[in-house]
Amino acid sequence: MTTVEVFAPAKINLTLHVTGQRDDGYHLLDSLVVFARDVGDKLTIGPSEELSLSVSGPFSSGIPVDDRNLALKAAKLLRSKRSVTRGASISILKNLPHGGGVGGGSADAAAALRALAKLWQVPPLSADDALTLGADLPVCLHAPKPAFMGGIGDIIRTSQNLPECWLVLINPGIVVPTAQVFGRLHKHFSVDNPPMEEMPKLSSYSDFELWLSGTRNDLTMCMYDFQMGVLECIWALRPFEGCSIANMSGSGSTCWGLFERESLARRAADQLRASHEDWWVEVTKVQSS
Repeated sequence: MTTVEVFAPAKINLTLHVTGQRDDGYHLLDSLVVFARDVGDKLTIGPSEELSLSVSGPFSSGIPVDDRNLALKAAKLLRSKRSVTRGASISILKNLPHGGGVGGGSADAAAALRALAKLWQVPPLSADDALTLGADLPVCLHAPKPAFMGGIGDIIRTSQNLPECWLVLINPGIVVPTAQVFGRLHKHFSVDNPPMEEMPKLSSYSDFELWLSGTRNDLTMCMYDFQMGVLECIWALRPFEGCSIANMSGSGSTCWGLFERESLARRAADQLRASHEDWWVEVTKVQSS
């Protein structure tokens, strides 16, 4: 088979309720995850005798190309599970900020798994097997459809179709280690929080906006007196015309603002780029189905 090209879309947690912790230390989550239509990394995977990885692009600095890289780990896991003896050359164009809460590493790994299954002509890796690589892997394998993620990332339910909407994504250039965020949650707040309310049947953007306004990201409050630059992104988004809700994705540091109209989202993004030249700012349509 010839070279396979695949898109690894940004993963955005529009909600993230931390509902408990298991005896083994894993946190229980309740989250609505959506994917960007056109913001993400790009992978090119071709046949090769050896298994190799290269990374380029605006966020390639500091990305490992050895066994610490999640895409390479995923490739080796698939090769082991399917008894593949061939190799592959994996090239990643890194457009997503790492350590940014938009699933960059997990999105790359999931995209690599899909592409390598085609290249090697083997069954794809199951979600249970992929979970060993990280909590975001099963939901990223579900991309681009929106999904509810529960448990430790092992429970995936397809969401109903969402109304047409747009996101302005902002990253202030801050890397937020997930372990530190959960450490602050344990120290200052609670890990036993109410789950999300069930999403009602949506007939309009207003229905979605109303439901979403009653949800939370329980990790956002951990940014106070810790990474105030993340909160500045949320505060910068909220005053814009058409911005229904703004919050943080995952454990940060990327934040999002929700818009019904593309024109208002793009206007906000243009103004934010002009006023904060050091921020990464992107506009994307939400994959609604």
